[in-house]
Amino acid sequence: MSEKELAIKLINSIPEYKIGYAVAFLQGLYADEKADDDFCISLIENYKKSNDKGEFMSFEEVMKICEVSVDAVQN
Repeated sequence: MSEKELAIKLINSIPEYKIGYAVAFLQGLYADEKADDDFCISLIENYKKSNDKGEFMSFEEVMKICEVSVDAVQN
């Protein structure tokens, strides 16, 4: 049974007088995802419209500036 199927099964077993709690919780989860998506989309749009995109730096250059080793990042 998938997690989604389990969630549906659990929702179906909740007494009607408690279903509002489940709905509120699920709406909160959805709102967080939508807010995250909207924020990321706005960052991309602002970047595309910007004339000042700065310089590209490789991951290795950034690690060197930050004095971080590859091993520290991978672990």
